[in-house]
Amino acid sequence: MEYAVKKYPLSVRRIVLLAAGCVLLHGGGVRAAAAVQAEPAGSGASNLENALLPLAAPAPAPTPAPAPAPVIARPPPAGQAAVGVAANSVDSSTQGDVAELTRLIQGASLNELRTTYNGGYGASLFFYSRELTYYVALFQDKHFWRVIKLQDDARAEDIYASFARQTQQLAEVDIRRTKLQAQKAFLERMIGVSEDRAKRLQADLNVARDQQAKVSEYQRQAQDDAVTLRDGKDRARSQLRQLQQQIQQLQQQTEAGLPAAR
Repeated sequence: MEYAVKKYPLSVRRIVLLAAGCVLLHGGGVRAAAAVQAEPAGSGASNLENALLPLAAPAPAPTPAPAPAPVIARPPPAGQAAVGVAANSVDSSTQGDVAELTRLIQGASLNELRTTYNGGYGASLFFYSRELTYYVALFQDKHFWRVIKLQDDARAEDIYASFARQTQQLAEVDIRRTKLQAQKAFLERMIGVSEDRAKRLQADLNVARDQQAKVSEYQRQAQDDAVTLRDGKDRARSQLRQLQQQIQQLQQQTEAGLPAAR
């Protein structure tokens, strides 16, 4: 390499050495040497300069790759999610006629033709006019128990009548229990009233007994007083009689020798 460089003028050699040093500093010595050796002899200084200029120029700073745009989760078009959820929650094939009837009632899509209540049980006949379909339901405490879906109106009426009779049979126990509860509550209230009455009468009796004792004591005292007063009266009467006799005797003695009164 030194021999090939000495054939050129001093200015060219300086450029070559400067370029080679820059290339070595940037880690490109191997590529510079290959370029110089590959240049044919006699091509001139211009060819050598053209070969070394890219090596002498500082490598441009790498341009950073643009950051990927953030991925923004966009909501599905309006109606898709709702439709999916609704389809899962109202699928009549998986949830049966009970769920279907409940959904139609909530959507105010049915006409209630008949309803019978017996106690906590009931039977209803609904009509879905859009599909000419009848729903016959048996329920307890407003929770559907059995639902029959059909399009035969006569059959629907028969099933409804059967359900209505069934509610009457099922409600017998509840009705009897309701009556017994009412009777038991009434008897308990009557027991309370009777106990209160008994307490009042006992209180009155206690007052009467106390008063009777007082009356008896008063009567005994009055009787004793009457006896004492009677004895005193007898003594006073006897004393009065004696005094009257004495007065009469004194009066006679005083009027002795006087003419008798006409």
